Amino acid sequence: MCGAELTALPEGVQRVARALQDKAHPHAPQMLDDAARTAQQAADALGIAVGQIAKSIIFRRKSDDAAVLVVTSGDRRVDEKKVDALVGKTGRADAEFVKSRTGFSIGGVAPLAHATPPVTLIDRELFRFEEIWAAAGHPHGVFKLRPQDLEALTGAPVADVVQTL
Repeated sequence: MCGAELTALPEGVQRVARALQDKAHPHAPQMLDDAARTAQQAADALGIAVGQIAKSIIFRRKSDDAAVLVVTSGDRRVDEKKVDALVGKTGRADAEFVKSRTGFSIGGVAPLAHATPPVTLIDRELFRFEEIWAAAGHPHGVFKLRPQDLEALTGAPVADVVQTL
């Protein structure tokens, strides 16, 4: 990407693409034909296992109203008690909170390039896979990475944040 092609992308995807370029990430965002608002939709569109989708879940920390981003494997459910033990008591974040804090709409929240940097945790279950895919700032936008790349791009710790199967 030289930069000129970014202007054809939605604003959120442009932000993600610039952040990836700035960190020399080898994979630019791709736009899917259909929306991938859920991990299953994204996995189906990419022809991969649902667990390879790095889904971004936003919580609202009660003590300071900070956004808490949990990037988890698409086939797992976040255990809010485990998250709370790591970052303090959280609650649900509505669509308005998510958009105002991240700059992204639900269904397209990327793990980086947020309007306000969130408190971030990475689900260790993502490390089961060699390759994963994350939202790129729009319900149609995704980008490829490795779990180790996610750790490097976000600077976030890897933790046990999901419900036991």
